[in-house]
Amino acid sequence: MAIDTLLERINDYANRPDPYPLYAELREAGVARQTDGSYLIGAYHDIMALLHDPRISADRRNLAAPYRGLPQEEEQISLIVLDDPEHHRLRSLAMRPFGPPHSPGRLDAMRDEIAQIAEELIEAFDGRARIDIVDDFAYPLPVSVICRLLGVPREDEPVFREWSATIIDSADIKPGADPTERRRVGGRARVEMGRYLVDLAEQRRGHPRDDMLSAFVNEPDPAGLLTREELAATAVLLLIAGHETTVNLITNGVLTLLRHPGQLERLRREPELLPNAVEELLRYEPPVHMRQRTPLANIDVAGTTVPKGVPLVLMLASGNRDPNRFRDPERFDPTRPDNQHLGFGSGIHLCYGGPLARIEAQIALAALIPRLGTTTLVQDPPPYRRSAMLRGPRHLPIEL
Repeated sequence: MAIDTLLERINDYANRPDPYPLYAELREAGVARQTDGSYLIGAYHDIMALLHDPRISADRRNLAAPYRGLPQEEEQISLIVLDDPEHHRLRSLAMRPFGPPHSPGRLDAMRDEIAQIAEELIEAFDGRARIDIVDDFAYPLPVSVICRLLGVPREDEPVFREWSATIIDSADIKPGADPTERRRVGGRARVEMGRYLVDLAEQRRGHPRDDMLSAFVNEPDPAGLLTREELAATAVLLLIAGHETTVNLITNGVLTLLRHPGQLERLRREPELLPNAVEELLRYEPPVHMRQRTPLANIDVAGTTVPKGVPLVLMLASGNRDPNRFRDPERFDPTRPDNQHLGFGSGIHLCYGGPLARIEAQIALAALIPRLGTTTLVQDPPPYRRSAMLRGPRHLPIEL
């Protein structure tokens, strides 16, 4: 097939269970210009260089006019789609109540609580012949954790789950489609979720609890305070990113282990390999498959000139299986050395929630693995989520 339809084929839901042959096709092509004018990059070293290149912008306002879509009046601008220095300022403020140097013990202090949540979810499996790993475990665990961390009532989950799904759909990279309506609907969901989270935070102004929303509004240093708009955008990002990607990481992990019973048995015997196994899962079946960037000038990528202002789609999951970087990349190897994968991106936008996601995945799999020895997949491949960017099973039914 023509290489200029590759992104369209990647987005085709029929290819969601196995997009990896398409990624191999992309790497063979080097750089693939698409019919809508965007450029796809699939080689590891090219992606890594671009993620560290100051001429590459995460801000879609730098897109050329034909690719930008209509601006939205109430559109939130999150740190994930900003460039330095503004990105660095907001990221630093968001990090203050999350991790070092200001809150060095917050994540480690949650390990026991995360383990307790995992055990309680697994205890509910007793007496059941079939469970859905997504609905019964991989979704409720990170949702409970991020709700606890931010200070969001767990009972409000059905409300923000709908907002989250709408926002993710609006951010998906869909070739040739007019993004205006998706962005309008997604922007409205962001505004509603942002208002909800800011209202929660304001209830704690002067009455702080042990959560991040309280920390944001009760920050004693005036230089460390977020504006209302910045608080809304940051809290929305944390709530969505804090559970959506981890759901995929855990679910893809269980699916991969059930497809590799020898490695599953080895991890049961050698649980000390789990941290390395999670890194391999982030390479082999990452939760995020692609990110869009914009060149601020004409740039050369592998001998191809990519014009200023056009969409540049970095296929992270393709880079993770590049044989020019990883030996035998199609093999799942929990002992793989030198595993500098792209599972959390790289450069200034390296996912700062990565440490929490790693802890959750390690605890989740450690709790599940002893139960997986006699389980079987009900359906393989399972039904997948619609998104090609945040790729993972929508359901993963297994028989115990």
